Amino acid sequence: MPTVREIEQALFDVAPRELAMEWDNVGHLLGDADWPVSRVLVALDITEDVADEAIAKGCELIVAHHPVMNCRWLPVQSIRDDTPQGHLLLKLLRSGVSAICMHTNLDAAEGGVNDVLAETLKLVDPGPFTDNQVGRCGLLAESMALPDFVRFVCQALQCSGVRYADAGRPVHQVAVGGGACGEFEDAAIAAGCDTFVTADLSYHQFLDAKGKGINLIDAGHFPTEDPICAKLVSYLSGRFPELTVEKSASHREVIHYYVEGE
Repeated sequence: MPTVREIEQALFDVAPRELAMEWDNVGHLLGDADWPVSRVLVALDITEDVADEAIAKGCELIVAHHPVMNCRWLPVQSIRDDTPQGHLLLKLLRSGVSAICMHTNLDAAEGGVNDVLAETLKLVDPGPFTDNQVGRCGLLAESMALPDFVRFVCQALQCSGVRYADAGRPVHQVAVGGGACGEFEDAAIAAGCDTFVTADLSYHQFLDAKGKGINLIDAGHFPTEDPICAKLVSYLSGRFPELTVEKSASHREVIHYYVEGE
């Protein structure tokens, strides 16, 4: 059986550590590097439900996109059972479950989060449009009216709903950024894109979209990144045929949309 260390190296082979942003924390973050692994659970986030699922299924390792600890939004200052983060980390450690997290390095990697997102949205010949290689920009095979493309995005990514702003342009050249990539809106415009699909956009970005001449689609953080999980399952299953690798069944979109009259 492969060890946690060997699986980490296999993941770095496709998403090198040096692609990660300087503030990020990627790789093997929890557990024993030399522990043998027979079962792996893949999830976008390591939540309490994901941890319980991994333990129930006898998984020795969780591979996730978002780091479980030491990231800029939730630095680890203590590990105590009476805090949400501490309780999660102690549960994993006490159960012998390790964690490997591939974050911004997987965003930028060839075949990573944004290539998979571009593929899911059927973009033709997508390529990077940001200096750090995070986003992708490509063409639709045929131009679409924005309402039709919004409907397609919602269906393709299995969104509960999307937010969007109409700049009055048909959709042909599309930029995508899985997760919170609103900071790359101007780069998408500079690349000649008429539409940008990402997540976590602000009110003012929607307000200014028409004046900037770009259609904005906020398809949600989870839906724009979750497609990478199936690719990780496929990659690890092929790299280590002796492993049982599966995608989490418990982790799903946590944001729901209420529509009056439904």
